[in-house]
Amino acid sequence: MSLVSIIAIDGPSASGKGTVAQRVAERLGFHYLDSGALYRLAALAAGRRGVDWDDETGVASVAAALDAVFAGERVWLDGDEVSTAIRSEAIGVGASRVAALPAVRAALLARQRAFAQMPGLVADGRDMGSVVFPHAGLKIFLTASAAVRAERRYRQLIARGEPADLAAITAELEARDARDRDRAVAPLQQQPDALLLDSSGMDIDSAVAQVLDWWQARSSA
Repeated sequence: MSLVSIIAIDGPSASGKGTVAQRVAERLGFHYLDSGALYRLAALAAGRRGVDWDDETGVASVAAALDAVFAGERVWLDGDEVSTAIRSEAIGVGASRVAALPAVRAALLARQRAFAQMPGLVADGRDMGSVVFPHAGLKIFLTASAAVRAERRYRQLIARGEPADLAAITAELEARDARDRDRAVAPLQQQPDALLLDSSGMDIDSAVAQVLDWWQARSSA
């Protein structure tokens, strides 16, 4: 069992878990792990090397040797800043595909666990509480309805000046949910010991406050 305080936040795409996790980490003075960024980096790096996203051995090899640097919200791959590149819809799809490959998940497991450092860690993803940090002090399953998540993603894309089609975004989110939920290894699901937080009718500040309240109650118990 880790002696480092860990909050594991899992949930589907566009549920707000990344923003919530990052703000909770800032409030607590904890480190932050965006596990999805690692899979996005693996997809981007594989594409740059001409490795097909369905080539499990090839992508796993790329993932094991990722030359990645994180500094706040900025990310570098092989010395190039890719903070914006890894957030594209295409790379998001690629991340979902490579994340379904057992060898890729195994290649990134130790790297994710290495983020658990004093004084604590807030980690978000899809298997943080089930596989990566099964002994986390607090596990949360953060979700929202598909319609709400699609609308959030649509607004994000529009704000970045990228083309966006709400119907297409909804269809892709539902397809990604199915891939994450039905994959054979580390499927996305609420763990029995995880608290459910539905953010459909909440703003980010309210969701952050709820997580902090739960952490305070758990820490003082």
